Amino acid sequence: MDRDILVFSAKVVGVSQGRLLELSKISPSEKAKALATLYNLDPSFAEVVLRESDAVLGGVEYALLTIKKNVVIANAGVDQSNAPPGYVALWPEDPQRSAEDLRRRFRENGLDVAVLITDSRTLPMRMGNSSVALGVSGFRPIEDLRGRKDLYGRTMRVKRLAIADNIASAAQLVMGETSEQTPVAVVRGAPVQYGEGFRIDEAIIPMNECLIMHIVGKRPL
Repeated sequence: MDRDILVFSAKVVGVSQGRLLELSKISPSEKAKALATLYNLDPSFAEVVLRESDAVLGGVEYALLTIKKNVVIANAGVDQSNAPPGYVALWPEDPQRSAEDLRRRFRENGLDVAVLITDSRTLPMRMGNSSVALGVSGFRPIEDLRGRKDLYGRTMRVKRLAIADNIASAAQLVMGETSEQTPVAVVRGAPVQYGEGFRIDEAIIPMNECLIMHIVGKRPL
């Protein structure tokens, strides 16, 4: 239906683009071997994470904390779950362009829908996964609430609403994380601003302005 939002997992989009790597063909670097020893990882897996990351901030057992395309995420989105045995699945090379291309192809076939590409992530001091928007086309990903009044007339100074991330997390409840085989969800009737030219860039905040990252993200490994 027109103006639905189609939510795609980054994995299904990446796999459709051939973004699968066979770990047996990856030669780990010395840095990857050191990280693998420190965090109990397969060295070849650690090497792929290093190659896919813009920065590595640290880690815990089985996972590295990384920055990729301005998203703080485990293992740079490199994932063995639901990838063929011996392989890892990667994000699309350019999630934003992928979202735009998918929307264009739907429109060429007579469907005026918005598109969102997402992946699961963890949040500081919270158990479990939510989801994060990686690419968006057809609706504004952020609602700016600055200047609005609260119930008592106080003016909002910094508050924005993470529209795309919230929709991503809602869709995750349907898409699942294990064997559901539901890599796409349809979101209907969401209170969003539809339109052209919106990009995930609107959702990005510089590290020095981020409440968390300007404190803990100063010294990437």
